[in-house]
Amino acid sequence: MTLHEYMDSLRSKRIGVVGVGVSNRPLIDLLLAAGCCVTACDRRDRAEMGELAQELESHGCALKLGEDYLRDLDFDVIFRTPGLHPRFLSEAAEKGALLTSEMEAFFALCPCRIFAVTGSDGKTTTTTIIAELLKAAGHTVWLGGNIGTPLLDKLPQMKADDMVVLELSSFQPHSMACHPHVAVITNVSPNHLDVHPDYQDYIDAKKQIFRAQTAADRLVLNADNAITRAMAAESAATVRFFSRREPVEGVFSAGGEIYVSGKAIMPSDAIRIPGEHNLENYMAAFAAVGELVTPEVCRQVAEGFAGVEHRLEMFRCLHGVTYCNDSIASSPTRTIAGLRALRQKPILIAGGYDKHIPFDELGHEICRHAKALVLCGATADKILNAVQTSPLYDESVLPIVQKDDFTEAVYAARELAEEGDLVLLSPACASFDKFPNFAVRGRTFKKIVMEME
Repeated sequence: MTLHEYMDSLRSKRIGVVGVGVSNRPLIDLLLAAGCCVTACDRRDRAEMGELAQELESHGCALKLGEDYLRDLDFDVIFRTPGLHPRFLSEAAEKGALLTSEMEAFFALCPCRIFAVTGSDGKTTTTTIIAELLKAAGHTVWLGGNIGTPLLDKLPQMKADDMVVLELSSFQPHSMACHPHVAVITNVSPNHLDVHPDYQDYIDAKKQIFRAQTAADRLVLNADNAITRAMAAESAATVRFFSRREPVEGVFSAGGEIYVSGKAIMPSDAIRIPGEHNLENYMAAFAAVGELVTPEVCRQVAEGFAGVEHRLEMFRCLHGVTYCNDSIASSPTRTIAGLRALRQKPILIAGGYDKHIPFDELGHEICRHAKALVLCGATADKILNAVQTSPLYDESVLPIVQKDDFTEAVYAARELAEEGDLVLLSPACASFDKFPNFAVRGRTFKKIVMEME
C-alpha cells in the first residue's frame, strides 16, 4: 500500500490525533490534505497552544484541548503521540476505536530496509552512528523517529534500496505492530517509571521491537546487560551480541581491540568520542550494519565522527574552564556513564524532573567522580540525600550547592570552577520540570555559558 492509498482509506473515518507534537504535526497536515475529518487532542489549552490552535482550525482541523482532552474520545481511528502510554486510551479502544500511531503507519508503508534502535541509554548516538556508517558506505539513508524527524510524509521520496534508521522510545513500540529488518536494544535499566506502571511494563515495551521479526531479520543485543541478554531466547531473529567483557557471537572488545565476527578491525581507543558507553554504542552499530559496511569504513567513521549535540559536547573554554553539555543524560545510568567517561573530576550540575528512579548508585558515583556538585530542579533534594547518605561522601572533599533557578545554578558552577576545571551539565533526570525537552535545556545551558565574560 502506498501513502496515497493509505490516506484514501482514512477519508471516511473520524480521526483523533492525540498530542500535537513533533511527530504528529506533519501527520495532521497529511490527513487534512487528504480530506480526512480530523480532531487534534492536546493537554494544552487554547492560550498555551497560541497561534497553532488558530492555524489548525484554519486548515479544517477540530480541536479538543485542556486537561480533559482524553475524555470521551469518540473516533474510528486514534493516532497517539509517542509519549502517551496506550493504557490512557483503553476506554476508547473498548468502544471500537483503532489505536495506531504515525510510527506504526510508517512501518506498514515503508518500502525499504529499516534499522530500529531502542534502549534506556545510548540509542540516539547508536542510531546516528548506524546512519553515518551506512552513508559512508554509499547508501541513501533516512534518519528519523524519536531522534526528532518524522518520516511518514517522506515516504513518496523513498526508494526500495534506501535505508531507514529509526530511534524508538519505549512508548512508540509499546502497542505497535513493527517489523524492523534490524533491531537493536542497547541496554535496559529503570527509566520512565513516571509513565510506565511498573518496570516490567517498561521492559515489555522494549521487547516489542523484535516480536514480529523472523529468522531472516537481525536482533542486536547487549550481552553485558542481563535483561537484554535474556531476550535472545524470546526472539525468532538471528541474534548478534556486543560486549565489552567477553568474546561473543557478533562484536566484542578485548586487549584494546574491537573484534567483528572474530577479526580485529580497529583499536578501541581510536574512537573519537570518549567513554566506554560510546565504545558500546559503536559495537552495537557495527553489529547492526554487518556486511553492509566494510571494516575500513567502520574505522574511518569511528575516527572522524565527533558525536551528537547534547552528548558530552565540549562547547566552550572560558578563563581556562571547559564547559560540557550532556543534557541528554536524563537518567542516573546516563550521568554515571558520562562521569566515568571523563578524564577529570567535573563540577557537576544535576537535577530535574522526577521520573521516580532511584539515585542510590548515582550518589556513590558522584562521590567518586565529581569535584563539586550543583543541584537544581525537582529532584535536587533526592539526589542530595543519595549523595550525603553514601558511605563515600566526605563534605570536606565534595562541595554541594543547591539553587532553584537554572541560570543561578550555572553561575554557581562557574564560581566553584578554577582554571583547568570542567563544568558538566549532566542532569540524571528529564527536563520537564523547567524545560519542554532535553534539547532546550542543553541549548539554554550553552546560551548562558556563551554569554559569560
